[in-house]
Amino acid sequence: MGCVCSKPARGDERKKKFRKPKPWRHSEPITRAQLMQMREEFWDTAPHYGGRREIWDALKAAAEAELSFAQAIVDSAGVIVQDDDLTVCYDERGAKYELPKYVLSEPTNLIRG
Repeated sequence: MGCVCSKPARGDERKKKFRKPKPWRHSEPITRAQLMQMREEFWDTAPHYGGRREIWDALKAAAEAELSFAQAIVDSAGVIVQDDDLTVCYDERGAKYELPKYVLSEPTNLIRG
């Protein structure tokens, strides 16, 4: 058990707290249905680009969860977060996982309705 002034255990430096990606803009306004289709296509094809299926599943769960739960999911899966917005990650074997911003947040030019 630690106290307020305790330091992270050795080896915990790799666990970055992350945040939502910075606001981004799609090349043209898109609807929520189009965004969901893009996300579905990405998650369906992502494992074919390499890496382990269970890490992709953990990253998908983290992308769809609230930040506090997402942090726990990533930590428990052993994912090493390079960028604090979760766009670039590695597994413990060194495989790289790149997530596009559209699976992590909504664009500023999303058409509502």
